[in-house]
Amino acid sequence: MRRLDQITLPFEDALRAERRRLIATLDALSDDDFDAGSTLCAEWAPRDVLGHVIGLDYFLASYLRHGVRINAANKAQADRARQVSRARLMEWARHWADRPSTTSRLGAAIMLGDLGMHHQDVLRGLGRARQVPGDVATAIFREGLQLSLWLNRRVLRHRLVPTDGHRPVGRGSEVRGTREALGLWLAGRDAVAGELEFA
Repeated sequence: MRRLDQITLPFEDALRAERRRLIATLDALSDDDFDAGSTLCAEWAPRDVLGHVIGLDYFLASYLRHGVRINAANKAQADRARQVSRARLMEWARHWADRPSTTSRLGAAIMLGDLGMHHQDVLRGLGRARQVPGDVATAIFREGLQLSLWLNRRVLRHRLVPTDGHRPVGRGSEVRGTREALGLWLAGRDAVAGELEFA
């Protein structure tokens, strides 16, 4: 019987690919943009976003310490990343991309949505764009659906109609847009609302 580390799990390749794309985005930033640039995550610069997504692999124990206070755990991870140089943080990021933790591999379908959303937080916050891969766009939409139940319940009040290849979800007043924009809006990123059509 093969060991878990000898098996490629569902969504694992997509997760690794998106991690590498995020690293490429961050590598291209100036030091000022990396350390203090805007993102769609309130009060977080790109380095803080990276600290958070890396923290889901390396600093998972911080979630246990904070219990249900997810925002406090996220802040602790970002604060920890603030203590190291950009070079060291990017070194961690390369290791993180090449060797996801077992928990990330097992939860790759969920992790891909969180990662894709945070990649868009960085790009959109800096006024940049990319062609979002289809599997990542679907994962962002799925992540938005899940987060909305906890954050704002938009998913319960709207019929969400992706215009780029996913079946509609929900009931209520109609909102149309790409999977990526709908997912971000569902997760409270209201900066994308102008890209959506509200019935």
